[in-house]
Amino acid sequence: MVSTPFKVASIGLGWWSDVLAEAVGRSNGGIEITSCFTRSPDKREKFSKKFDCRTASSLEEILDDPSIDGIINTTPNHAHLETTRAAAKAGKHVFLDKPIANNISDAKAITKVCKEEGIILSVGYQRRRESHFRWIKSNIDSGNFGTLVQAEANISRDREGKFELDHWRYTAEGMPGGVMLQIGLHYVDVLMMLLGPIKYVSGMASQLVLPGDNPDVGTLLMQHENGAISSLSTSYASASEYYLFNIYGKKMSAYYNLFDGLRALKQGDKNQMSVENSEVDTILEQLTEWANASKNTCLIEVGGESATNSLAVVLAGIKSVKDKRQVEVAEIINSS
Repeated sequence: MVSTPFKVASIGLGWWSDVLAEAVGRSNGGIEITSCFTRSPDKREKFSKKFDCRTASSLEEILDDPSIDGIINTTPNHAHLETTRAAAKAGKHVFLDKPIANNISDAKAITKVCKEEGIILSVGYQRRRESHFRWIKSNIDSGNFGTLVQAEANISRDREGKFELDHWRYTAEGMPGGVMLQIGLHYVDVLMMLLGPIKYVSGMASQLVLPGDNPDVGTLLMQHENGAISSLSTSYASASEYYLFNIYGKKMSAYYNLFDGLRALKQGDKNQMSVENSEVDTILEQLTEWANASKNTCLIEVGGESATNSLAVVLAGIKSVKDKRQVEVAEIINSS
């Protein structure tokens, strides 16, 4: 916990801004939202009243305020570069909702300006902090899994009738690739954390249930640099919310799903063991890490470079769907 309140302003003010602000409220005073801005006066007033902060009439007003240490940025993806660059130039640390950007050029520019200005950039990948993934990661690092050979993951939700068709999060322009970029990106990050960098991607995507112009179902087949194979399926067109993550090693495998929790099976054993996992306030944990990193007391787990690499995997999948071929991630990284 930071010793003095880390004062921040929230910009964007969509529903995810509320989720992050609620997490700030659980920080026991370690982080404090003091101001907010979005172009809609009504949204500014609503957020201000709900989270007891003042409103700003412009982004510039926030950036000119010396009392503000950082910016929680949930603006649309296409605005990430403009807003983050302005914040960095003003000396404000940035917590940026994922994806870092919609394209590699913007992602690299965001990373570069934050590094040049000495700004702490944290990108919102909270799923990796869930206790089942921490357990798996710890046991991989200790050698208990042996050689990692394969993983399979699924992240699915029912979004039919639950969003506005013209909301930027669900349009091809605002969220290219649809469900894979919106929610699949979280598990791409987890797969890379556990099995290492991804080299090749093959993708398939469809629009089956939801209206609009974006895929609501997608699958990626990936080969990691160490040779391991992983697959990820995502859906906004499922009957219910569901999460699955299975990972296979030569000495041990682990199996997680939303309803049964985490189990593991060691080589030679016939019975799985149930793994106890605790609830983790993943969003608060990441926000606190960001605040502490600004005081030079810890490092950021997911910054610009990591976020750019996971974005490149999804963009490789999108290109694979379009070109009907396997795509090397380096092709995407080196494209700009």
